Amino acid sequence: MDPSRRGVLGAGLFSVAVTIPGWPDVIGRAEAVRAGRATRIGMNEVDMVIAMTERVSELDDQFGGRHARPMAASFMVNTVAPYLRADAPENVRRAMLSAASDLLYLTGYMAVDEGLHGLAQRYYVKALELAGAAEDHLTYCTTLRGMSVQAVDLGHGAKAMELADAAAAASPQAGPRMQAFLVGQQAHAAAQTDDRPGALRFIREAEAAMDRAESRGKTFGSYDPAALNYHISQVRYELGDVPGSVEAMHEADKLRHSVFRRTRVHRRGTLAERQLEIGHLEAACATWHQALDDYPMVQSGRADDRIRTMFGLLRPHLKNATARDLYDRARTVAPPALAS
Repeated sequence: MDPSRRGVLGAGLFSVAVTIPGWPDVIGRAEAVRAGRATRIGMNEVDMVIAMTERVSELDDQFGGRHARPMAASFMVNTVAPYLRADAPENVRRAMLSAASDLLYLTGYMAVDEGLHGLAQRYYVKALELAGAAEDHLTYCTTLRGMSVQAVDLGHGAKAMELADAAAAASPQAGPRMQAFLVGQQAHAAAQTDDRPGALRFIREAEAAMDRAESRGKTFGSYDPAALNYHISQVRYELGDVPGSVEAMHEADKLRHSVFRRTRVHRRGTLAERQLEIGHLEAACATWHQALDDYPMVQSGRADDRIRTMFGLLRPHLKNATARDLYDRARTVAPPALAS
């Protein structure tokens, strides 16, 4: 069951006025989740929540959020919420708050993927509150950054910049990969607000941080050189350098060739749109064909948006045999509503 139907969260439109709790305001505040204890939990329950979140994340990456989000929401309402009210030693209580925060962040991310932006914001804000109660800086900063990504993708550059700055400010001791993760988003938001010097400065900082990170430890989440090249592409596009954006997106696609099916569909769709924008129709068609290879296996609102846009962009070119072939193929694999 979706928490929004149980009174925990409500749907609605994205709001630039959403109130974001600051780290000093949420740290250690767990009174609400400590009320009504009925059972006692231990680290086994925490480990199970973490493992379930990882599995749902894998499903989301491969198949999109449309199937995975209801699963995560049901798990949150029916299993995790009672755990948050249960009796537990202090270390277990904080670990469960942290695990729940991470699950809420993921569920919000999947709501964004479906285009349920108001609902996503509510998941994100609840994730911030629980991360603060757990004193979990990592999930707190990651969630703020996720909110910035949502805002910049919707064209709310000023709000995206505010959220990206807040994420960076809340993580003063970030290692190089986490720094690249945060600063890359600051670069994208700055570019959307026409702050060219700031965007270029942030992207240089992200590149330098990634260089330092590549020789250390494992990848932080999904942020790697492919993700950095995606940010470089977005910055170049926002600053008017469409050919440079295409080049960087090509590099991102080449580096991320074997994982995250939903990401491939979305980014290849974006790449094709920009290839067409600079007049490379046949190259765009080839990229769209690659996106269509994965599309039937993905249930994702963002993937649907890319295919819907593809149909619209192709219509003026249907006298071209390559474009017509792609259009006809797409009609056999995409829902009819996307072609209308």
